[in-house]
Amino acid sequence: MKSLNLDYLKTFVAVVEHGSFSAAADHLRLTQPAVSLQIRQLEKSLGAVLIERVGRVARATVAGEELLAHAAGIDAAVTSAVTAVFRHAEEGVGRIRIGTGATACIFLLPPILTNLRQRFPNLEITVTTGNTADIVKAVEGNILDVGLVTMPVSSRSLHIAPVMDDEFVLVAPSGMQLPTRITAAALATRPAFFSNAAATPVGLQTNGLRGAVRSSGL
Repeated sequence: MKSLNLDYLKTFVAVVEHGSFSAAADHLRLTQPAVSLQIRQLEKSLGAVLIERVGRVARATVAGEELLAHAAGIDAAVTSAVTAVFRHAEEGVGRIRIGTGATACIFLLPPILTNLRQRFPNLEITVTTGNTADIVKAVEGNILDVGLVTMPVSSRSLHIAPVMDDEFVLVAPSGMQLPTRITAAALATRPAFFSNAAATPVGLQTNGLRGAVRSSGL
């Protein structure tokens, strides 16, 4: 496949528009040998003679006219592409897909999302809720861009960074004997209720949670 150097194309257009290599060199602020070299390289890469001299005037050949007909469109397409990428870099245009648990979605994300919306009004933000395992899997599969989940998380393909410490509070009947410092080992010796079976596999899961809590005096 033939290649097309955009700088060489610009030089070619300048030569045709100004009618000479020297005038094109002055316009582009290049030396005349540099302009001649670029034209030769462009002709070599495309496999066709693009410029011919008629007297003292440099003109496009038939092949050169074909290229010239596309030059404006190529320049416009490149300008449009660069502008679009620049807007993404400078204005925060694009999409970010966030995954998190229900608690973080309710209590942590609202102020963060408000700040993002104020700073980057053109940014498209989507939020998905789920348990830690599902969110991590979705980030690994490029379904989500960022996951805000509970630790620990282990994955070689992800960058993992702790962002905050969340306090856990134990609610128990007033008569239950508990150590001064509550540890996981201490909880493992007692029945407990957890809201998310997938996230906390050790515990008592039941549909009668409300009645059991009431009967325990909570």
